[in-house]
Amino acid sequence: MKTRLPAQLVPTPSRYYRHSRQPLLLTRRAYHSYEHEQPPPFNSTESAILLAALNRVPTHGFSDKALSLGAKDAGYLDVSVNLFPKGVFDLVNYHLVTQRLALKDRVHFEEGKLGVGGRVRLLTKERLLANKPIIHRWQEALAVMAQPSNIPTSIVELARLSDEIWFLAGDTSVDTSWYTKRASLSAIYSSCEVFMTQDESPDFTETQQFLDRRLADVRTVGSAAANLGQWVGFTGHSIVNVLRSKGVRI
Repeated sequence: MKTRLPAQLVPTPSRYYRHSRQPLLLTRRAYHSYEHEQPPPFNSTESAILLAALNRVPTHGFSDKALSLGAKDAGYLDVSVNLFPKGVFDLVNYHLVTQRLALKDRVHFEEGKLGVGGRVRLLTKERLLANKPIIHRWQEALAVMAQPSNIPTSIVELARLSDEIWFLAGDTSVDTSWYTKRASLSAIYSSCEVFMTQDESPDFTETQQFLDRRLADVRTVGSAAANLGQWVGFTGHSIVNVLRSKGVRI
């Protein structure tokens, strides 16, 4: 198969590197504008290379090697990896973004079968299980996300995942619980993700049990957090847990 340069890397001095390229997730449309056609978060060349590279992750990990092999597998030259100024983090971020976007098509609910809480649990579980093919490499991804330059984007993407889950579950809250729900779910998901990297139980049943315990904890705290001071304290604690799960020393 012939290899080729992506259109973005036509050999002219100004186009070998895309210095002005915004972080990948910033190309994502505003939350939940499903009524209108939205541009994809990755162009066709990026998607082809990153998808091929992701298929190399089980063997080569989240690494420059996986990116390079992905470019070759997609039919591009090695120089094509210059499309990704953040290197391996762009590969990690591709997995995060595409798995979040896939939730709306992967999980469907029968009318009246589950309440909002049950739907949140199912959506969170399905997103965790989407890491299954690369879970033995996920600690590498967490280390990449924990690098100082990558933490802001990682936290924003986590917030988007939490918001997506609550939206798909049918949450319609408009009071301060909107914030507590998303902050607490972000903390729960992050802790479950770390737990899952150590889980050797069949079908990750221990991770699912861990998820159930964390959700139960939040329901208990949520029913007690009746005033603003309690809400601020709980939200702050949740954010600290998220940052710690990403490798930040607090």
